[in-house]
Amino acid sequence: MERIRQPIVTVVGHVDHGKTTILDSIRETIIARKEAGGITQKISCTCYPIDLIQKKCSGLLEQFNIQLEIPGFLFIDTPGHAAFTNLRKRGGTLADLAILVIDINEGFMPQTIECMEILKSSKVPFIVALNKVDAVHGWKRNSEKLEEDINSQQIYVKNEFEKKFSMIVEALSSHGFNADIFYRISDFTKQVALVPCSGKTAEGIKELIIMLCGLTQKFLKGKLQISEEARGTVLEVKREKSIIYVEAVLYDGTLKQGDTVAIASFDEPITSKIRILSEALPLCKGFKTMKGVTAAAGIRMQLANSAEILPGMPFSVVKQNNKEQVIKALKQEIEKTIRTEKEGVIAKADSLGSLEALLVLLNKEGIKVSKALIGSVNKVDLMNAAANLQANPLNAVVLGFNVSVDEDARDARIKVLANDVIYRLIEDFQKWLVEKQKEIQRETLEKLVLPCKLGVLRFVFRQSKPAIFGVHVEAGILKAGTEMINAHDEKVSEIKAIQSENKSVEEVGRGMDVAVSMPNITFGRQVHEGDILYSEMSEENFRNLKKNKQYLSADEIAVLQEIATVKRKKKATWGV
Repeated sequence: MERIRQPIVTVVGHVDHGKTTILDSIRETIIARKEAGGITQKISCTCYPIDLIQKKCSGLLEQFNIQLEIPGFLFIDTPGHAAFTNLRKRGGTLADLAILVIDINEGFMPQTIECMEILKSSKVPFIVALNKVDAVHGWKRNSEKLEEDINSQQIYVKNEFEKKFSMIVEALSSHGFNADIFYRISDFTKQVALVPCSGKTAEGIKELIIMLCGLTQKFLKGKLQISEEARGTVLEVKREKSIIYVEAVLYDGTLKQGDTVAIASFDEPITSKIRILSEALPLCKGFKTMKGVTAAAGIRMQLANSAEILPGMPFSVVKQNNKEQVIKALKQEIEKTIRTEKEGVIAKADSLGSLEALLVLLNKEGIKVSKALIGSVNKVDLMNAAANLQANPLNAVVLGFNVSVDEDARDARIKVLANDVIYRLIEDFQKWLVEKQKEIQRETLEKLVLPCKLGVLRFVFRQSKPAIFGVHVEAGILKAGTEMINAHDEKVSEIKAIQSENKSVEEVGRGMDVAVSMPNITFGRQVHEGDILYSEMSEENFRNLKKNKQYLSADEIAVLQEIATVKRKKKATWGV
């Protein structure tokens, strides 16, 4: 008979919407508040056995006609960001199911959207916990049954609840999900179940667990068999005094003390023998040293070699006859997960799952990444970004998601952006891009002769040595030092100086009447009243302006076309 493992469940949502409170409340339905020992320590997983589900939710199991075949649930309980939804296992996503926590009073927030995008891309079935229902104005708990409790609220409370509920249903719909309250759903494959609840009062928590049971029946039948090969995913690497522990999820097979494991990395997989193996006890009551652990389980390993192990990396047991095969598979998993381009920005995140989530959403926005790594932003990252300065300064950027920036990671030429919300990180980068493009535009244009068109006025202040007379700037920007030509492509002279309202200026714009000084000409010979003068430019200058004409104004582009017409009389290659 095939063995069945627990479904692995992640709890995700926007910061402060109550993910931890929901998980604590799930435990509180089992653990008495003052039970001796209680929750003794914070660990990465919470095991929720079947006997406790049956004991606490028996009435609801009968109501929804659910026959449990699973040994329980394993909740991923790692603090931090929603990207843990995207924890990897070999060949897919670690989570079998997810609870998306939304504060019913606040509705959708940036991380809510991130979570949905990740869940959608990884095809993880999920339910929505509409948390903090007890904070709806006037809400009172009148019944142990959630449906009765909702229907028994006073009219004004129920109206307020329906208003908030409808807004969340509409928001889910706008992201492609058909959703409704859990007790009105007949087909869980077509609709997302919404469970109003309160992590604070435990209202609706039993219904939340029952919906997970229902999802398991609908989506996971035939997908939870345990195979022979022991495989897992690293959650955290923790140091206690001089000892390093690796906390992980074992999602398949049986792992034994003394086994050798290969853990994926960005280089060669790290292999190490397990010195001590411990299993997380149900309901966060600590770890128990074991000779062997069977999936699915939270585990702690003390390894002979734990240097450079990164969170989020998949691992497998290595045997003498499969070492090369296992190492090859782990390498392929990383190559498949982390795809980069020849050019692009540098991306950093706190785990493999977080990094993949960042890359998925950057790719959606058309942002290319040349290097993607785990860990804090450091000096090496800035050196890698600096290599992009010459080829494309817009790629001289390090994007850090849910990571810190080392104190010595400083380089005025490199832009470092860090945030614990991907969408905000992307928005910050896009704003910087706009500003940087403008800066590059200004620098580029400052090096070029800009299109300028002058009309010569009848005001003559000096005929020669130098000639000083009035001009009207018909288009573009006139700068001191600009060489001018006439409408026949004949060189006239440079603008030595500009005077506006009896003051010397370096440049003037369209529509201005100014006096200009031009050496080596005589007014009435080389220049006459009514003449049109244009800024002289080389063909290379012209081509650069043409390449950057998105930065020119409409009147400057028009002048560029006129200059091209003048120049084409002598050379056919000029054109806009």
